[in-house]
Amino acid sequence: MSEDIKKIVLAYSGGLDTSVILTWLKETYKCPVVAYAADLGQGEELGGIEEKAMDTGADEVIVEDLKEEFVKDFVWPALRANAIYESRYLLGTSLARPLIARGQVDAAKKTGSNAVSHGATGKGNDQVRFELGYMALEPNLKIIAPWRIWEFRGREDLMEYARSKGIPVPVTKEKPYSSDRNLLHISFEGGILEDTWNEPPEDMFVLSVSPEKAPDRSTYMEIEFKQGNPVSVDGRAMTPAELLSRLNELGGRNGIGRVDMVENRYVGMKSRGVYETPGGTILREAHLAMESITVDREVMHIRDGLVPRYAEMVYYGYWFSPEREMLQTLIDETQKNVNGVVRLKLYKGNCTVVGTKSESSLYDPDYASFEGDEVYNQKDAEGFIRLSGLRIKIARLLERKRGNS
Repeated sequence: MSEDIKKIVLAYSGGLDTSVILTWLKETYKCPVVAYAADLGQGEELGGIEEKAMDTGADEVIVEDLKEEFVKDFVWPALRANAIYESRYLLGTSLARPLIARGQVDAAKKTGSNAVSHGATGKGNDQVRFELGYMALEPNLKIIAPWRIWEFRGREDLMEYARSKGIPVPVTKEKPYSSDRNLLHISFEGGILEDTWNEPPEDMFVLSVSPEKAPDRSTYMEIEFKQGNPVSVDGRAMTPAELLSRLNELGGRNGIGRVDMVENRYVGMKSRGVYETPGGTILREAHLAMESITVDREVMHIRDGLVPRYAEMVYYGYWFSPEREMLQTLIDETQKNVNGVVRLKLYKGNCTVVGTKSESSLYDPDYASFEGDEVYNQKDAEGFIRLSGLRIKIARLLERKRGNS
């Protein structure tokens, strides 16, 4: 098969794995390799990445700034859906992978490559997310997943290979866990976290302080929504990436958004993940509050029944699937009147909604009040309750009748 591979686009991060993979691909397939890196908000992790890739043997390096696209076209749609996996995970990595895959496919077209590659292992979810993205966007591309075909078994093997090939691997203190960062979150897994009895060390966290070290004073803030999308913070309009960055800062300062969970991977095993999602946590609370006064009850209940399925699709890697796109269309229809402002209070790890207002509001204190009004006749409730309970009453009467006979 190696003779069929003409040129490869590798999803490149600059770490040990993808540095080794870059050299291994060139050695194994005897063809040019394009190192592709998507800037989704990794910050300083991308520093010097072009030079690093060239030093490792890349024939071409592409670094794309996709932060705005990531938030606008991936994070916001998931926010409109209130998507959350297994009640806790806000899908930070799951939403990033399809965008990276799309960037690789575009890069393959521009560079005349006929293959794509990634550094995901054969045990995790990312291999599925990357490859379903490739297949959906350009089914003729060949896919190379080194961790499923080479003989290396772990980090020590990679280090030895890197030394033997002169691959420049930065000498840093090894972290006892792995991490992945973008504008929505940073995730930690593996190493010391594999023991579910171990509390995550405090010096591990990047985006947030502990609730104990958060300010003793509450932070109040206002977020405005238009058609389900956040558009401003405290009256200041921002781009999607700017807005999420600002909320990460405010939330992290107040100890918001830490999650420690054991989740079910798509491939069948359980895995412990620790996440920091300060901005996303704030936005979810605010969005739910905005919907509470602007979305019809039955519409909300039907949509809520679909949220676990939507989140599962995203987690499993089916972002580009027809079923996810169908659900997104339905969900976005529910968001037309999700307009208004939510006021929140941040305090020591807690994010509390303290006010909502909207010109699209379905809430009216005149109707909800216990005082008299012209719309609701309390006597009508008697017939409503009788009809609502009729089937229960009949079932109990028949049960007693059979018992007596």
